[in-house]
Amino acid sequence: MGWTADEIPDQSGRTIVVTGANSGIGLEATRELARNGATVIMATRSTERGEDAADEIREDVPDADLRVEECDLADLESVRDFADRLADEMIDVLINNAGVMAIPRSETEDGFETQFGVNHLGHFALTGLLLENLATDEGEPARVVTVSSGVHENGEIDFDDLQGEASYDKWDAYAQSKLANVLFAYELERRFLTADMNAQSMAVHPGYANTQLQVRGPEQSGSRLRKAAMKLMNAVAAQSAEMGALPTLYAATAPEAEGGAYYGPGGFQNMRGAPERQASSDRSYDEETARRLWAVSEELTGVTYDLPEPKAEVAA
Repeated sequence: MGWTADEIPDQSGRTIVVTGANSGIGLEATRELARNGATVIMATRSTERGEDAADEIREDVPDADLRVEECDLADLESVRDFADRLADEMIDVLINNAGVMAIPRSETEDGFETQFGVNHLGHFALTGLLLENLATDEGEPARVVTVSSGVHENGEIDFDDLQGEASYDKWDAYAQSKLANVLFAYELERRFLTADMNAQSMAVHPGYANTQLQVRGPEQSGSRLRKAAMKLMNAVAAQSAEMGALPTLYAATAPEAEGGAYYGPGGFQNMRGAPERQASSDRSYDEETARRLWAVSEELTGVTYDLPEPKAEVAA
């Protein structure tokens, strides 16, 4: 059977931030974390939808300790405001989950291509702004869990056209953003190790899970046929969102989860099943690309990390 949510250790006294907590993987992860005693800060673009999701969870988990906070990853000012509101609060786990997939080209408030801006740059900025909240000298290491996708295997970081201005393909842009997630997770782990910081960074992917993520692209394209086809595929081929959340929950809570690892479903074609440690794409382990992406991300977001560059002998 493999690892299940029944194996989540007691999370009482722990504070966990989940981006995109109002639907899909984020909603199911929030539900299980709250069920096991965690205080969950639900970082959502819409506080109204966030409160609706919190009410839904409380119907299932009446004593759930939930707090809804606005955090629009497509707006760096909103990200900064969110981090400011958390001030000196200790965070045990940050789950970088929110994302958009295969949408027509658009731009964030800061002029970034939306998929790269939301999926990578927004989370890069958020993590950097919350770095001091994650710092602890003793006890269990803080964890940063970044949700990628198996589609990252098709990705390549196009430094000459990161924002898809010269040429844009929605799936190529999505794959680039998801590869960026894994490169970021590994580089963050290397910097944690070099700084001897009591923290871990890992990447996960949900396999093929039945969420609203797949239908947003067809909705924004105005294609009813493609939307209907995607809903049918979800119903026939996808595993549930509850199952898709297991790699995230494993990385966030399992005592044996390791920094620098990549976790995903271990079943058919890594699309379904219980979580296991897996190998990500060859490109995701390219340290030169990771450091270049890090430098570009700091320049674009204006967020710098108080962490040293990795030593040559440090590997995630």
